[in-house]
Parts: sequence; C-alpha cells; structure tokens
Amino acid sequence: MGFVASVATVCIAATPSRAFDPDAGVTRESGPFDLFRFGFSAYKNGDKDDAVEAYRYAAEKGHPGARWALANMYAYGDGVEENDYEAFKIYNEIARQGVEPGSEDLGYFVHALMSLAGYYKRGIPGSPVAVDMVQARQLYFHAASAFGLADAQFELARLMMDGLGGDDDVHQAKKWLNRAAQTGHAGATALLGHQLFTEGQVVRGLAYMTSGLERAGDAEKIWIRTLQEQAFSIADENDRRTAIALAQDLIARQ
Repeated sequence: MGFVASVATVCIAATPSRAFDPDAGVTRESGPFDLFRFGFSAYKNGDKDDAVEAYRYAAEKGHPGARWALANMYAYGDGVEENDYEAFKIYNEIARQGVEPGSEDLGYFVHALMSLAGYYKRGIPGSPVAVDMVQARQLYFHAASAFGLADAQFELARLMMDGLGGDDDVHQAKKWLNRAAQTGHAGATALLGHQLFTEGQVVRGLAYMTSGLERAGDAEKIWIRTLQEQAFSIADENDRRTAIALAQDLIARQ
C-alpha cells in the first residue's frame, strides 16, 4: 500500500504481563485464533484487562482481527488509556499488509483505511502524524473505488468539493455523492441535494435534502436540518410541496 505512511512495525504498548485464568485453557503461547477467541469472549463478559492482554498476544502473532480490536480499544479509550497514535500505528500495519479479494479479513482492512484517512484529515497532536489531506484523499479514494464504501464516497466528495488534498472537482464529487446516495447514505443524499439546489435545480435539491434529513441519525440531523431549512426558507410554496412528495418517493426507492 504505497500511499500509507511508512510505519515499519506495530508497537504494542507494554503493560505488565498477567497470567490468564488457569481454567481458561489459553496461555500467551496459544495460537493466535485461540487467543483472539478468548479475548473476544473476555471483552463480551466485561473482562477488558484479559481481552486487551489476549488481543496483544494474538496481534503479535499476526491475527488481523486482534489487531483491529486492539486498535479500536486504543482509539476509543475502551479498556485502555486512549491513545490515537497507538491506534494509528496498528491500523497502519493492517493497511500495509493488504488483503486478498474475498478474504474474511476484508472488513478489518477497509475499516483500517477509513480510520487512517480520518487521522490524516485531523492529525494527531503530540505525534508525528500531521494533517495530510493528500493522504486522506488517497485513502478515501481507495476505499470508495475499490470497495464501494458509501462513507468513503461521501468523505471523498467533500474533499473534492473543497479542493482539499487535490484539485476541486464538483462534477466528480457529485458522481461520488450520487453513488453513496443510491445506497441510502443520509449525508451524501443531503449534500448532493444542497449542491443541486445551488445549481438551480430547486425541487430536486430540496427533495434530496429532505430525504437525507429523514434518514439521518441524531448527529447528522444537525447540519442537514440547517441546510434544508435555509433552502426551504427561500423556495416558493409550490416547490416545497412538490419537493416533499418527491422526497417520499426517493425514500421509498432507496
């Protein structure tokens, strides 16, 4: 993966070694799958110390699921102290190893690409990972084009519209938004509607924004509602009525 920053190895944070429950039938010398399975079971049962330890040993033995789980725990401070740079290094190793088409590890790989893109988009204060929109755009493009991930298509379109990490390209951004919108992605549907509205396609733009608002989760509703209400406030009554009817048709078809 040439576009992924060069981090040679996963540096698992050191913690005092603890012995597993002797009745568990798992030790640090167990195989990576057994360690991962034990860690997963421990996590579900709320034994996060055991989960972290098992995931670390399994990750050191190359288990991609354990690496992914451990990276998530660092990213969200779940059972360990939050450490975005530690999470970044592990996601980066998953991405560098790649994945074969049809592999059961595909989900881990794609999630790692998206996580890395997010880190490059924001940067990680106090670490070597600076904001790098070129890297972010390349990673989103890979996830969007190779794997058809709607979230990646949406994020890529936003960068293209703002000219971040490359040239601004509204025409291409609209294509990516349309692809994501066809899957029912609320943010992509609303942003596409906003762009159509600004281009003079009033009814269609209002309908897409309304459809996106209907589908949005709580966090997305805030910015989507702002766009939709601003647009509705300057549209005439006939256009609003027609757009609401069209929005319901869009929701039914997606």
